[in-house]
Amino acid sequence: MKKLVDAVQAALAAEHATVYGYGVVGGRIDSSRQDEARSAYDAHRARRDALRREVRDLGGEPEPAAAAYALPFAVPDSAAAVRLAAELEDRLAGVYADLVRVSEGARRREAAALLSEAAVRSVRWRRTGVAFPGLSERSGSDGPVPSGSPSPGGTSGSL
Repeated sequence: MKKLVDAVQAALAAEHATVYGYGVVGGRIDSSRQDEARSAYDAHRARRDALRREVRDLGGEPEPAAAAYALPFAVPDSAAAVRLAAELEDRLAGVYADLVRVSEGARRREAAALLSEAAVRSVRWRRTGVAFPGLSERSGSDGPVPSGSPSPGGTSGSL
């Protein structure tokens, strides 16, 4: 049960970071892709809220969002915003792959669907995909990797 709670907390942390990241994407993306960015932002906010409820349902206390997150690279323009959006989705795919691994039944199917959603969004942003989304850096992992987790200090994190 602890592994499951940890994996759901990791997914929540990654969604917190992704919501923050899409705020940056939305501020830099060309108008032709604004609707796509808004749709992803809204979907991730809804998923974050659902994960908060799920952590509580599992008897945990949901991790709060950090005040800010360190971006993996500078985002001065629309091209960088597109790269950031794809990176956010790739990281989420990894976290959801971890959740698939420790889940069963309906929760596992939902985690697999979320992994798939992240992979599809990444392909839409990047216009190319990977063979096994969410698994490229996971082969030796024993537990969830909180890709979007706030730093231990709680005031900032990294994406």
